[in-house]
Amino acid sequence: FLFPVSNLCGKCRPRDTDLLQPSLNFLYWSLHQTTPCSQQRAVAVLLSNVSLLELLQKVLECTWLWSPPSRPAYLSSEDALLCSGWLLVASLLLYQHRYNTEVHQTLSVDLTEVLNAVIFRNKKPILLLVSILQFLRAVLRQNFSSSLLVIVGQNTAPSATQPQPSSLQDTALHPLAMQQVFSLVVSLQNLLVHKDLLLSQAVVACLETLVEYLYVKNQDVALHVASQPWHRFLLFTLLSGGQKSFLQPEVLRLMTLFVRYQSSNIISQKEISQIVQEAAEANLAELPEATSSALHLFLCQV
Repeated sequence: FLFPVSNLCGKCRPRDTDLLQPSLNFLYWSLHQTTPCSQQRAVAVLLSNVSLLELLQKVLECTWLWSPPSRPAYLSSEDALLCSGWLLVASLLLYQHRYNTEVHQTLSVDLTEVLNAVIFRNKKPILLLVSILQFLRAVLRQNFSSSLLVIVGQNTAPSATQPQPSSLQDTALHPLAMQQVFSLVVSLQNLLVHKDLLLSQAVVACLETLVEYLYVKNQDVALHVASQPWHRFLLFTLLSGGQKSFLQPEVLRLMTLFVRYQSSNIISQKEISQIVQEAAEANLAELPEATSSALHLFLCQV
């Protein structure tokens, strides 16, 4: 079914949401729920379909066009389609890189628009933010150098008519700028305060990947970002309310991040001891899988 469904998508317009959204979901499911051998073939089929990629290009661009001043509280059919489009593209980026699949048509994305979608949010539904964060994480993991993707934006092609990078740090972090990095980090912190499980998982994963990217580009910048005092306030905020346990997946993953980058002003030996004590007293067999995985990574890092 992969071949006819992808061909059908290529014949649609972005406004054909009732047909496109479940079709893109089927393509996404087909990439993830299969064996590695079948997965490699599936990626090759999708990336060889130029009309499908052109359709995905239009869907991504609709993210910036379909932005009414007052969005409905529920997930509209248009927003659902955008979620499916961003998630499918993020997956194609991941698997194209993994299998080094030939690319017949590139996708173009404005980096400034992507960052602004997270930084300013503009009443975007949580699921759409999660989908865009998945995409952003994928391009960060590939160092903005995927053969499937062309990154455009104000910082991606300095010229004589554009402002040059304001500092050596901006040059090292290219195509990101320092101001964008700090704005993005603050926005990710603010999104964590919402305490939505799905959003928290996506935000922490994106923050982890961002700091990893920064560490490769400029270790001083990465360590500076990881040691921002606001992170400690964020941890106390996440631990407030009904569940004060450190054994929450997003808290454990944040703690792991701070231990990895030696942010002793954020997480102290006392907090590390508290986590180990809580883990020792907990019934590990009853912990949710996400918590068990996060705890394992934390203890390995310690």
